Order: sequence, then C-alpha cells, then structure tokens
Amino acid sequence: MDQDDGDLLSLLATDLDRHFRQLVLLYQQRLYSFALRLEGSPQDAEDIVQETFLRTYHALKSYPGLKVRALRLRQWLYTITLNIFRNRQRKPEHQSIPLDISEDSPLLEIEDPSLGPDEEAYWHEWRRELEMQLASLAERYRVAVTLYYFEDLSYVEIAELLNQPVGTVKAHVHRALRQLHKALETQT
Repeated sequence: MDQDDGDLLSLLATDLDRHFRQLVLLYQQRLYSFALRLEGSPQDAEDIVQETFLRTYHALKSYPGLKVRALRLRQWLYTITLNIFRNRQRKPEHQSIPLDISEDSPLLEIEDPSLGPDEEAYWHEWRRELEMQLASLAERYRVAVTLYYFEDLSYVEIAELLNQPVGTVKAHVHRALRQLHKALETQT
C-alpha cells in the first residue's frame, strides 16, 4: 500500500466527512482518465467517477475504522469504477458507445510545446488513432492494458482487482499490445 494511501485511510477512518475531499482530489483525475479510456465519452466518464465517489463515501461510512485502515485504496477505487462501467454496459442504453473524440479532448493534448506544427499534427493524429484503436479492443484487453500502462498498476494489482490469475492479466496485456501494434502499423 502507498504510504499516502495509508495516511489518508487513517484520516478517513477518524473523520470521513472532514477528509473525504482529500480522497476526491487525489483520485478524481486518475479515475476520470481510466473511465474515459473505458467508456469513450467524457460525460459518461464523469458520471462513472461521480458514482464511484458516491459509492465510496457510503461504503466508508458503513465500515468500521479497522476495515477502512486495512483497505487497499487504489485497487478498491479502480474496482468500484470498473464495476460501475460494467454495470452500465449491461444496461441497454449503455451497451456500446463508440469513442468519438472531440478536438478538445484531454486525451489528445500534446504536452511538449517544443514540437513544430508538423510534429504536433503527426502526434495529434497518432494519439487520436491510438485512442480509437484502444476503444475497439475487447473489454478484457482494454481494461488490462489501460490499468497497466495508463494507471501504472502492477500485474499483481491488476490480477487482484480483476480476480484473475497474474498469467491471464499478462496475456491480456500482451494480446492488447499485439492488436494495437498491428492496427497502428497498418495505419502508417
């Protein structure tokens, strides 16, 4: 467990209402990025994250202090987010949402101001294509590769989060990378 998470869990166990905002500030952007990569829609990603924090608050409110302190916070939050995403996918109105990235999407921002217009255009297009290809992966591959590369979770953490063997997680990440590489290679 991350030391910051341990400290935060201790604070939440003693006074949830006072310290919950710290949890939101620490994890809001991470969970939003994760949800956006899964869902593809900024509005739906915001809804998923909002629901994640609501469920988190209610769960923490009902847990005894010892249970709160024992949580693996990061994995627990990602599990809640993933479960909300999956539940929404089961509902008819959320079955399949294509990734329609707008030009002002945070997924497409290029952070290197030293790039010239040609390089910036190239990387902008490449990033857009990567996000579209990522969205086209089967859910099991998209979730595994997103958690590993974009959310920096280890194979072991992902395996625990998804209730899968580590070997399965590694295979899903490997297959996702192979599919992405193949798809992006045909684009160039």
